Amino acid sequence: MKGIQSCLWFDGQAESAAKFYTSLFPNAKIARSVRYSKSGAKASGQVEGSTMTVEFELDGSKFLALNGGPHFKVNPAVSFFVGCSTEAEINGLWAKLCKSPRMELGQYPFAVKYGWCEDQFGVNWQLMLSSRSQKISPALLFANKKFGKAEEAIKFYTAQFPGSKIETIAKDAKTDAVLHSTFSLAEQSFVIMEGPLEPEFDFSPALSFVILCESQVEIDRIWGQLSAVPAAEQCGWLQDKYGVSWQVVHKDWGKMIGDSDPPTQDRLMAAILRMKKLDLKVLEQVYRQ
Repeated sequence: MKGIQSCLWFDGQAESAAKFYTSLFPNAKIARSVRYSKSGAKASGQVEGSTMTVEFELDGSKFLALNGGPHFKVNPAVSFFVGCSTEAEINGLWAKLCKSPRMELGQYPFAVKYGWCEDQFGVNWQLMLSSRSQKISPALLFANKKFGKAEEAIKFYTAQFPGSKIETIAKDAKTDAVLHSTFSLAEQSFVIMEGPLEPEFDFSPALSFVILCESQVEIDRIWGQLSAVPAAEQCGWLQDKYGVSWQVVHKDWGKMIGDSDPPTQDRLMAAILRMKKLDLKVLEQVYRQ
């Protein structure tokens, strides 16, 4: 397995978001961009030739920005947790990221300085002043009907990915709820918490995780272990038993479609649109035509 990308769903804002985020973090860069082919545009309702995806990196973490239309919107069920090593760093990020605060930047019982905010694109961020800087970590909030399932989910996820590691689990002494847990999957750090959240918010395809697999065998294994909602299976996308969305693809898929000429790209998109779980043999045959 080559790693995990966080995929953010936008309505025409993918390029703007990628430029904004890469301007804020160190060791950041925009990588490959892919435009909609005829087949992809027809299926998604987007304009042929417009930007479909933008890959970018922020301080070691990989992201994919997708222009998918107005169907899904990101929400606080998944946020990004950032450990900041200095006052200047946390203050600077807060000033640029915060359009609407959920928890104001300040001192809390669990942190010398912490804040939770929503940025101009609707993406949620948690910033914390830490003695050591941490990677950017997707943070899943188990709330409402999923409250009480966080520890189960941590054990489930770490069992699916070789080399996974549970680093910390802090629990409420009275309720046994997971207040904050850190763990890694395929070298990508994650956070899981349990807590209150507005009833209308839940895990959504608007924020999914792209698993970069080495082979068809690995795709088959991960798909079989994670997929729990047959109706959500499409084009390599699946939904697990907690409602979290994943994309299970080959590690070279982005290069394959991004570096192809327009006719090949259109054939690849037409082929993948007919699939649920990806069939690498078929995609490779289409690619070589």
